Amino acid sequence: LLLLSTIRIMFLLGLLFHDSSTVAIRCGLGEKEDKLGSFTKKALQIQLDSLPEVPVLVDVPCVSAQLDDSLLYAVRERVSRHGSVSSHPPVQIEELQERPGSVLVRWCKVDDEFAVQDYRLQYRRSVSGQYLGQKLFNIPEVIHFFEILYHSPWFTPDLTWCPGSEGYILSSRRNIAMRSDSSPNKAGVLYSNAPTYFCGQTLTFKISATGQVDKRDSIGVCVGCEGEVDSLQRDQAVCISTNGAVFVNGKEMTNQLPSITLGSAVTFDMEMVNLLPISNNNNLSDGGNFKLRVTIGSGNREVVFDWLLDQGVDCLFFGCSLAHPGWKVLVF
Repeated sequence: LLLLSTIRIMFLLGLLFHDSSTVAIRCGLGEKEDKLGSFTKKALQIQLDSLPEVPVLVDVPCVSAQLDDSLLYAVRERVSRHGSVSSHPPVQIEELQERPGSVLVRWCKVDDEFAVQDYRLQYRRSVSGQYLGQKLFNIPEVIHFFEILYHSPWFTPDLTWCPGSEGYILSSRRNIAMRSDSSPNKAGVLYSNAPTYFCGQTLTFKISATGQVDKRDSIGVCVGCEGEVDSLQRDQAVCISTNGAVFVNGKEMTNQLPSITLGSAVTFDMEMVNLLPISNNNNLSDGGNFKLRVTIGSGNREVVFDWLLDQGVDCLFFGCSLAHPGWKVLVF
């Protein structure tokens, strides 16, 4: 574009030089000196990088009309139903990755101008909610301890561990779990507080402390929480062991990821590949075949596979099982 603009300017200057010089040469003897002098003076004043003059606003043609104030209010109200104009896009694409039969798009919210649609009132020491809706009063003059969270299209549930599990100590925010030595020889699977992982999200486990490695160790996601098992290496679950082995429904895959060490970050990404006919009314809980495409990343490697489930689900539990004390896992 810059090259074309430069060529156009040079072409116009050539035409100007040709026309002006022709006029100066063809003039009479009395006025030849004045014509040649003005021509050379004008040539010295021309700058090659000059741009055309931008016209003022009054010189630009436009359509204007005088409207009644009531009509202006009605038009503004109709336009606001369709959306609003922001100073910048609401989301920004950070990364595009080619996947088998799809493209993974990672994006982040950059718009701080959106209005909160609903408010969520949640008990401080429980996951149950008391109120969800618009900003209204709820049982005045009654003292409660609540956390007030905005609930909007950008709202994502908190990822926390389930408290009270034997052999594990949780942080105050319940997003960090540490394998304690209170039950050195027996500890089951530590599950999430609720099935809060949904397809399309990226679930990350950050290892901030390590202990002794065991073949029963596992970190992953599952359909339900079974309290009588000691590992996620079971049916209806996908996980990675601390030695890098990947298990799908209790079976070890041939592909293996790097071993989990101090500072390792294990990520889980899932997307729905196809939803085969489940029932006549397409109810997920009626059974059928449900396929998810799972991507597990660790270090600089990742594995991609299809996870076939007997029952359709729209949310999953996450969990970990660590046989020996010393491990500390952060989930986000």
